[in-house]
Amino acid sequence: MNRRNFIALTAGAAAAGYGIGYFLPKTRADLLFLRPPGAVKNFESLCIKCGQCVQVCPYHSIGLLDITQGYSNGTSYIDAHKRGCYLCDLFPCVLACPSGALDHATTQISDVKMGVGVLRGREACLAYKNENVNLSGVTKMLERKIYNDREQAVKDAVQNSVDKPCDLCVSLCPVGDAAIAMAKSDGRNLPEFKQGCVGCGVCAEVCPAQIIDIAPNRGYDEIYKG
Repeated sequence: MNRRNFIALTAGAAAAGYGIGYFLPKTRADLLFLRPPGAVKNFESLCIKCGQCVQVCPYHSIGLLDITQGYSNGTSYIDAHKRGCYLCDLFPCVLACPSGALDHATTQISDVKMGVGVLRGREACLAYKNENVNLSGVTKMLERKIYNDREQAVKDAVQNSVDKPCDLCVSLCPVGDAAIAMAKSDGRNLPEFKQGCVGCGVCAEVCPAQIIDIAPNRGYDEIYKG
């Protein structure tokens, strides 16, 4: 290959690469993706996609977005329906972050502002329907791999809930009744999110009906009083 052809080939490759990057879709990532605890407002700009938070998470809650997510590709996120954040002691994900994308001032649960829980359709809620937990609704949770004692405790609680009235979202919340509690709606039980909800997503994970979502980077007042 002569010099002229080499230059033409490399220039073409560079242009193609630029084109791919140029056409990656821009998204409001702060509104779409649930980020690890301590995520700052300009998280997407500061995250260097090193994956350190993924490596140190003891619950395997954190993953990396793929190229289909455009400019968010490679940044860390949490899919709460698969595995919520258990707000573990010392927040190892925060301590492992070298870029400041996760604020090292996050040292306790009250510092966490990941989002807020939202109930989608109370008619499907087992508690509201006064139905017991069915084994088929929690089989996936019972069959997944367990990494530590906390996860084993969650699995045991889920197992013990079978054939009993459902309150998993409330009983397994790592924050407690400051974040979510059972309330009465039309004379029936229904989980109610409170001011203390930090958006960790455990409720979304353990809900047998899968009707709880987390609104990322939102506050309680914005969702419930706005």
